[in-house]
Amino acid sequence: MEWLSFFNQYIQGPRWIGAIAPSSKYLAAKMVKDIAFDRASCIVEYGPGTGVFTEMMLANIQSGTLLILIENNARFCQLLRKKYGHLPNVHIIHNSAVHVDQHIRQYGLNKVDYIVSGLPFASLPTEVSLDILAKSRQYLKQDGKFITFQYTLLKRGLLKQFFENVSMTRVYRNLPPAYVFSCSR
Repeated sequence: MEWLSFFNQYIQGPRWIGAIAPSSKYLAAKMVKDIAFDRASCIVEYGPGTGVFTEMMLANIQSGTLLILIENNARFCQLLRKKYGHLPNVHIIHNSAVHVDQHIRQYGLNKVDYIVSGLPFASLPTEVSLDILAKSRQYLKQDGKFITFQYTLLKRGLLKQFFENVSMTRVYRNLPPAYVFSCSR
């Protein structure tokens, strides 16, 4: 059912959804591989969609870790609230990642440990991508990481404008295959 819901949302707004199907568990495992769950106090997720990465993070985070989900799609937000709204350390926000600064401050934070992004930078307007990446860098702790995936290498240079260290891993067991970028200062 989630697959069908995801596909329907893609048909209605391919530029903002960016994929025809939810991410695979293999992609999710690679996306969370670089997260030190034992020391993370706050993780922000952009574009959690149906919650594939969220689920993987929840299986690993400590009970005191704050998980902030920022989802721009109302239908996905409803689904996320149904699945995770009862969890005290999970906060689901229906908004654009462009406003991440407001939401981080809303929870009394200055910086976060990790930002995990499911946003389709290849199809987002350039100015939106630039704004999101600039704020992501600004609100990451010095030793924090920005982790994202893309289906092409087109935006690798964009990531390198904001992060000195950008490592890449290819995940073939996903529809379509994807690149995972782990970015840090």
